Amino acid sequence: MNETTYRQRFGENRTPIQQLANGTDITFTRPPATAATWTRNDFRDLNAGNAQTSVYPEHASLEDGVLIDDAHATLFAVHPSTRGHLEAGETPLYVAPNGSLRGFVDYRVRVPNGSQSISSSVTWSLVDDEITEVRLKSGEEVIARSGGSHTPELEYQLDETWSTTLTLEADIEVRLKKTTETSIGNLTETAVTYPTEAITVSDSVDIEVYNLRAYSYYAAYPDGDTGVAIFQSRPWQGYTLTEDGGSTVRGVWRFYTARDPRWDTLVRATEANETEIQSDALPVYVHAYPSRIGPRAQPIRNGPTILDSWGRERTSPLPTIPDTVSVEVVEQSYTPTYGLAVRTDEVDRDALRVSGIVRGVNATPVVSDV
Repeated sequence: MNETTYRQRFGENRTPIQQLANGTDITFTRPPATAATWTRNDFRDLNAGNAQTSVYPEHASLEDGVLIDDAHATLFAVHPSTRGHLEAGETPLYVAPNGSLRGFVDYRVRVPNGSQSISSSVTWSLVDDEITEVRLKSGEEVIARSGGSHTPELEYQLDETWSTTLTLEADIEVRLKKTTETSIGNLTETAVTYPTEAITVSDSVDIEVYNLRAYSYYAAYPDGDTGVAIFQSRPWQGYTLTEDGGSTVRGVWRFYTARDPRWDTLVRATEANETEIQSDALPVYVHAYPSRIGPRAQPIRNGPTILDSWGRERTSPLPTIPDTVSVEVVEQSYTPTYGLAVRTDEVDRDALRVSGIVRGVNATPVVSDV
């Protein structure tokens, strides 16, 4: 729902927080820190159930055992990251080489009902239940571990990887006490056993590790101007030409933030029933999209002149943008500015920095003169 529709329906404008919660009309020229901050704060409000109750989002992959029911380990968020809207059917999640993954783990214990006959009785009780370990894997390699937690936060490092699958795994163990009393004449025999069960639950996400490696090319003009061209094989935000940051060039990419709507509600499950509840914790992500505004240079007057941009032509990603989001995404085929060339009278080669579409990922380009 865009701002005009919202105003017509409700007779008022949305606050910035409402825009973030319901969709967005707010766009950014750089990947903002808002998403990570919002997610980190909301994550504190994510609460698991007790031994008889499991809490999970609808999209969780549930596992049932003999003594354990409704068990899951579900990815909450990975940050810093940006969801790239490249074209219809292609929306990779670009993740910083170093960051953190948050998850949610829960389950409930199935304690069998006791039984009784003329000569014997069986009673059950819960002795112990716990999440013993949580792991983060890149492909088949374990890259981080932590002790048992319903809300694990795992730091990762993926420097040399291009793309991979991140998997959150959690080990859950339950121990019950089974007491059997058997009457034989005037005697009662008591037998005690401790049935146990251990299961592993997991959730995965495919990611592109955003290692920014850019290449710069320079040319000299007779009047003293300098030609600068930057190339990077993945989407990138732009580059800075001077140490004071006053001379900049931006590519076609703009940004917005939006919640993951799959976490809007949670299910609270017991042996008796399942109840839908509103979630107090909403993960928020940065999204990058090609803007109709196109490449821009700053300052507008007496600043760099954009000479050319290039890249593999792509179709519009408009179908991948939710209806709740109103941004100026390109509606026709576009060039994703993997390369961007300018002419400028002011450039500091030592200060030239390339900014990526993932927050905090920047690079000094490898230089080549032409």
